[in-house]
Amino acid sequence: MAMATALVTGGSSGIGLAFAHALAARGDDLVLVARDGSRLDVAAQQLRARHGVAVETLPADLSDPAGIRTVEAFIDAHEIDVLVNGAGFAAHADLLDADWSGHAGALTAMALAVLVLSGAAGRQMVRRGAGGIVNVASVNALIDADVYSATKRWVVSYTEALAGRLAGTGVHATVVLPGWARTNYHAAADMRRPRLPGWAWVEPEQVAAEALAALDAGRVQVTPKAIWRAAAWALRHGPVGLSRLVASKVRSGHDRQGAR
Repeated sequence: MAMATALVTGGSSGIGLAFAHALAARGDDLVLVARDGSRLDVAAQQLRARHGVAVETLPADLSDPAGIRTVEAFIDAHEIDVLVNGAGFAAHADLLDADWSGHAGALTAMALAVLVLSGAAGRQMVRRGAGGIVNVASVNALIDADVYSATKRWVVSYTEALAGRLAGTGVHATVVLPGWARTNYHAAADMRRPRLPGWAWVEPEQVAAEALAALDAGRVQVTPKAIWRAAAWALRHGPVGLSRLVASKVRSGHDRQGAR
């Protein structure tokens, strides 16, 4: 019996690496995609040693359309059973900033790449009648703070649309909306971590586990950890002023963190 193969973008660290470990633990071979080839190699060695699965690395910068085309071509040429679109980074620059290159890179990596790679994987999965796609969004999708939150809202809406398109094909799509997770997200953006109590943080391993369980169950959306499910419910169903207040605090927090 052939082993399943999972392709994970952002697979060298954080939530993406947690997905890689979770998939490898159940016996899936892996293809890891990230910008930094050396970090990819370290992650691949760790995964091979711990889980005994085959791990291939594919360096690609998904903030560049050429990088997206590289991964799309790989998917077209290989059978992928699970796709995890986990690549992402902080995108909290001022919306009025005259230099919009950072915004463009964020939209390319966290929206265009999700669209293109999900389409490539989805087409071959539909032909086989099986497969799964997980897109990583964020609870930030439920507020209107900046390009990051807007892009993650697009990921949620797109995955809902994709799940509808895939209905009845044997292929499923799930979007996961983590709250604040213990990753290098803030450090990579030279930002201080929010001052939250320890119990409020969600571990990347929990994000991966709950997202894959939701995918297996055919659920379209999942928010790991009870506190963040409650927060998501409040942001969706509470007064409009609540989400605006939270967005304002998030924006002001980014300003302070960036001013050190």
